[in-house]
Amino acid sequence: MNTVNIFWYRRDLRLTDNAALYHALKSENPVLPIFIFDRNILDQLEEKADRRVEFIHAALEEVQQQLVGRGSTLEVFYSTPLEAFKEIITKYKIGKVFTNHDYEQYAIDRDKQIADFLQEHNASLHTYKDQVILEKDEVLKDDGKPYTVFTPYSNKWKSKLDAFHLKAYPTEKYFDNFYKQIKKTVQSLESMGFVAVDKPFPSKELDLALVTKYQEQRNFPAIRGTSHLGVHLRFGTVSVRALGQQSKDLSNTFFNELIWRDFYHSILWHFPHVRREEAFKKEYEQIEWVNNEADFEKWCAGKTGYPIVDAGMRELNATGFMHNRVRMIVASFLTKHLLIDWRWGELYFAQKLLDFDYAANNGGWQWAAGCGCDAAPYFRVFNPTLQTEKFDKDLKYIRKWVPELDSFDYPQPIVAHNFARNRALETYGKALKSK
Repeated sequence: MNTVNIFWYRRDLRLTDNAALYHALKSENPVLPIFIFDRNILDQLEEKADRRVEFIHAALEEVQQQLVGRGSTLEVFYSTPLEAFKEIITKYKIGKVFTNHDYEQYAIDRDKQIADFLQEHNASLHTYKDQVILEKDEVLKDDGKPYTVFTPYSNKWKSKLDAFHLKAYPTEKYFDNFYKQIKKTVQSLESMGFVAVDKPFPSKELDLALVTKYQEQRNFPAIRGTSHLGVHLRFGTVSVRALGQQSKDLSNTFFNELIWRDFYHSILWHFPHVRREEAFKKEYEQIEWVNNEADFEKWCAGKTGYPIVDAGMRELNATGFMHNRVRMIVASFLTKHLLIDWRWGELYFAQKLLDFDYAANNGGWQWAAGCGCDAAPYFRVFNPTLQTEKFDKDLKYIRKWVPELDSFDYPQPIVAHNFARNRALETYGKALKSK
């Protein structure tokens, strides 16, 4: 039985500039790369044309092609992680397993289970920072406590950053250390019960011209003013260090978006109650949500009678993407106008967004609902009409997604803005007074 070290691909689907892969390839044994299509996750997906699964599959095929060119192969499992490692242990003598950190609750529990299993078989799990630039206890207040407000966090983050944090890991120097064997087949989507939509995915190349104009253009959904790199960051087909290195001198605003990612992951790590789907500010659990299911269905379908909201929801349903500014508008509308629990919207985004990332999604929804760290104050209620006048005044974005806008087919507003705003202020005020 051959002795190998294992590199376990997860949110890092690339060969270059990969922290755990670098450490694996420098270790004492040849490295067998694996990926597990985790049935604990996939079996919960109702939509079998899930583009995220398709994206992962395409990324694995690209990695596989590169590995085969090196005389190695990726071994892919459609199983639970524990069952996959039980199978691996029958075929190889495992020394060490290398993988990159994950900060979500399921991932933390999964990794403990695998670490315990490996220990029983005289092997060990080793994890590294890769999907963020600074993590965990690297950015703390002077008193050792975690930040809960972005601006001071950002200032400390920038003071901690040095050239090392953005330096690429030179994995390519050690590619000869992959375990050599003949190519193994990556399971087809169909064999796992999924189907391909077969639409193109966003490019993983950073548009430097776009970055230089990011501050001026990022809020206007009718133009291509954002990078669309979210899905690549989510699954690690690009390195966050590379993006930081490329953008740091071009746009403070774009670079700050990378710091926001780190901030929300820091919140997830330091405040476990957030990982349990609880409000960051616990007093907000007292809000008496209306939670009208018919209203929620209209919001999901983009039939609220508020064009900017409907355009955003239809874009999401059709493409798996929604413009960042519009995400804030539709989230505010659901929580403040309709008084529907932010967790309903968070879950819907989790099901639909191609670039779904738990830390950012949870942080964004709690921000919109007023219950998160560094949140919009509860009395800030976005006016969809004013947002439209500011960010889509020519209605180019709206007309693209709501072609029936000027016809009798378009519904009347689901709720009047002034009524909704006053109801939200009263409901939130009542809940917070009772804390």
